[in-house]
Amino acid sequence: MPTQKRILTGDRPTGRLHLGHYIGSLKARAALQHEYETFLIIADLHMLTTKNSKEDIEQIGENARQMVIDYMACGIDPNLVTIYLQSAVHETYELNTIFQNLVTVPRLERLPSLKDMARAAGKEEMPYGLLGYPVLQAADILVPRAHLVPVGKDNLAHVEITREIARRFNRYYGEVFPVPEALVPEMGTLVGTDGQAKMSKSLGNAIMLSDDAKTVRKKVFSMFTDPNRIRADIPGRVEGNPVFIYHDTFNPNKAEVEDLKERYRAGKVGDVEVKEKLTVAINNFLDPIRERRAEIEADAGYVDEVIIQGTLRTREVARETLMAAKKAMGLTGVWNRISRRAEKRRKRLAKQATNDE
Repeated sequence: MPTQKRILTGDRPTGRLHLGHYIGSLKARAALQHEYETFLIIADLHMLTTKNSKEDIEQIGENARQMVIDYMACGIDPNLVTIYLQSAVHETYELNTIFQNLVTVPRLERLPSLKDMARAAGKEEMPYGLLGYPVLQAADILVPRAHLVPVGKDNLAHVEITREIARRFNRYYGEVFPVPEALVPEMGTLVGTDGQAKMSKSLGNAIMLSDDAKTVRKKVFSMFTDPNRIRADIPGRVEGNPVFIYHDTFNPNKAEVEDLKERYRAGKVGDVEVKEKLTVAINNFLDPIRERRAEIEADAGYVDEVIIQGTLRTREVARETLMAAKKAMGLTGVWNRISRRAEKRRKRLAKQATNDE
């Protein structure tokens, strides 16, 4: 068992990250890396459950690189955090196979999130791999024998599946895995620029961490505001207004934000001024991230090396975990007994051949 408490978290490599990812996970991860040994997974096997065309797979490499650049630009330190490619850790596949026998189909079918994922991916029927998504997650979490899993409240049910599998394995075969706890950091969701749903690249309502200043301005000026406010002299609604949600989140000048809110409610400021100041605030927030991205991208091959080294380290940890699991189950004993008998036979035949000569 690891002596320092470990965390497992990560993302599917479906593209670059946005402000919603920063608020929802990256900010917390950057803080937690100083308290826990952190494994950050590039979950490309999970991506295959909903995106498995040849074209999707061809994009994994570049998507992974861009995602890791976003990680590091937001403060993730590869000297502290092990960043690895899921599909390159073959022990994950083996543990997944073992864990599939420790959970029932009805238990997995009770997870509403899986049906939501299938619907969002346009799947009329549930693919086998998607039904087993939480089992593969359990393998991810238990490969490094993680103690904590940072998740949003909507994913608590998935961590509970991992907990059930770990407890069942330990009860059947002996103590190998910690029973991980879900860690729910104080991380909220960020509404999209359309004001209709949380920020999502697929919905086209996201401001990317890699967007340049002009793109940010364009997106901010297209943002949903108060639909009942058709002129600047009409009192507007601040509560639930995406523009002010973003001001509260990204504008450090609280006095300016309060002044804008007061004048907006009184019908004494137009959307142009409010959005202009929001544009400045978001670009000021993104400038250090852009600078760090540029530095990372200038060092050709650096990101690839980070992924390779993290994956090699995870393989070592995973090999130890899988060996401990198979030993506890007695699977290594089966192979060893067969190997010993085969070796005895080879020696016997070799001896007979020598005597015949």
